[in-house]
Amino acid sequence: MCGIVGFTGRENATPIILDGLSKLEYRGYDSAGVVVYSDNKLKVTKCKGEVKELYKATDDGKALVGNIGLGHTRWATHGEPSDINAHPHLSNDEHIAVVHNGIIENYQKLRNMLEAQGFVFRSETDTEVAVDLIQYFYKGNILEAIAEATRRMEGSYALGVICDNDPDTLYAVRKESPLIVGKADGCNLFASDVTALIKYTRDIYYLDDGDIIAMTADDIKFYNSELQPIEKELSKIEWDISAAEKGGYEHFMFKEIMEQPEVIHKTLSPRIRDGRIVLDELTFSDEYLKNVNKLYIVACGSAYHVGIIAKYNIEKLTRIPVEVALASEFRYYSPILDENTLVICISQSGTTADTLAALREAKRLGAKVLSIVNVVGSFIAKEADCVLYTHAGPEIAVATTKGYSTQLAVTYLLGLYLADLKGTVTKEEYSRLLSELEKLPEQMQKVIDNKEHIQYLASLYFNNDDIFFIGRNLDYAITLEGSLKLKEISYIHSEAYAAGELKHGTISLVERGDEHKKGTLVISIATYLELLEKTRSNVEEVRSRGAEILTVTSPEGFETMEKVSDNVITIPSAEQMYTPSLAVVALQLFSYYMALLRGCSIDKPRNLAKSVTVE
Repeated sequence: MCGIVGFTGRENATPIILDGLSKLEYRGYDSAGVVVYSDNKLKVTKCKGEVKELYKATDDGKALVGNIGLGHTRWATHGEPSDINAHPHLSNDEHIAVVHNGIIENYQKLRNMLEAQGFVFRSETDTEVAVDLIQYFYKGNILEAIAEATRRMEGSYALGVICDNDPDTLYAVRKESPLIVGKADGCNLFASDVTALIKYTRDIYYLDDGDIIAMTADDIKFYNSELQPIEKELSKIEWDISAAEKGGYEHFMFKEIMEQPEVIHKTLSPRIRDGRIVLDELTFSDEYLKNVNKLYIVACGSAYHVGIIAKYNIEKLTRIPVEVALASEFRYYSPILDENTLVICISQSGTTADTLAALREAKRLGAKVLSIVNVVGSFIAKEADCVLYTHAGPEIAVATTKGYSTQLAVTYLLGLYLADLKGTVTKEEYSRLLSELEKLPEQMQKVIDNKEHIQYLASLYFNNDDIFFIGRNLDYAITLEGSLKLKEISYIHSEAYAAGELKHGTISLVERGDEHKKGTLVISIATYLELLEKTRSNVEEVRSRGAEILTVTSPEGFETMEKVSDNVITIPSAEQMYTPSLAVVALQLFSYYMALLRGCSIDKPRNLAKSVTVE
């Protein structure tokens, strides 16, 4: 939700800020703006639309010259997308500018107080409250004013601040919203994500809640919320800058689909040694894990769909009951937890607000928490008792692909690890399943190699307005992600159903085609061989009512399903519990080509943001 960049150095800040914002545009793209200190004043340019509009408005940065500044790309929470609601926001006296990621929950109360003091508001945003509150407390020391203002603010925020009375220094503060500081030669930067910094430095600092920084071109000072100086450990980013660039692909999403065999290998390979799963990061004792009698998997969106697949697999492997909960609902149905409950929080960014809140609730109720995240040093990673990283690398497209697949791969490892520890699989079965898991990258590549056929099928169906996905067991779990991916980027209305539920109402939505239009498209996932005949029966039910059928199946299911399908996508043969990893790649490609043919904004779909840092 929203992206922030701050820069101070000896060259023009605006082109560097614009470049950083372009790397963060997946976080918000309904408006953008930049402020620099120049000619003894704060100069602001901001506009509705994507960052490319800000490039035009500033002549690629050449029309707005200064050595220190802030930039912002917005995903609207308070106030519609507009020039006036875009950040940065200036204080009433125009001596202070602020950019903001997050949400100030008590903004209306603060606004009422400030209006009573004579402040006049120009926008509908909660952010303008923050900058005017800083002005209200400013008595010559901007650092003290920031600290006083943030003590009054409730909610989540990362703020970047510049004051024309202190024109050599940028300030920033964070609470439950991401902010990373980069240290470079002759300049320093901060941003919401390391992707905006990696071009300029690999040396970064991770901030904790309440941390405040004062940053000049040559120095970075860190303070806690009481303005006591603190020391921060310098970290180094190891991944290559090319991971955050398109590398010749038209879209980041397509590039990230193509990268999945590689990142799955990176996720699995270091954790499989001499025929055993070795989870060095899993610091829970064997005794504790053996005594775990219930698992909760808590997540949002695609990560929640990973949790549903994990439930099927982990329960089958370990015989431990697994409950999957939407993080946004977890706190509100009084979960029953104790010291033998392990809560697994899954989040790509590690900053998902609802998942973070659920993590804290789980710990308050006495459970241990394991997090599965991609971003090192993120909130969810830090606050969990233990973390397993996914090694997906930066994922820029808003709709997740490789992030989802690496999360799923980690759950395979965890399920097998727990089953081995509890003795619920034989040594022979453990070895066989592990050997099959190591084949996954190669099998995924075979799905990708079939992309021309999938593109052809998309060309047959991209004009559909309503599409239904059906499946059973693991296949049902994968329909949820397939449906979400399609609606996210193609804007086609899509729903996913357990195939056996069709007759309980949904089948009434299936329509016959005519000479102008095909029947309703139903995409059946039919890789779960134990229930193949039942899935076929469900397909025949909708086909008899005029549906067009596209089936995703394995070679073992092809003969059965081909007879009742109009078209088929065949994925490679694989161990049953791993087939979702292959089916999802086919569905990702299908969604991508559907969106491409419909002319949609694939990397930045409307109304969506990559990192959801507000509830």
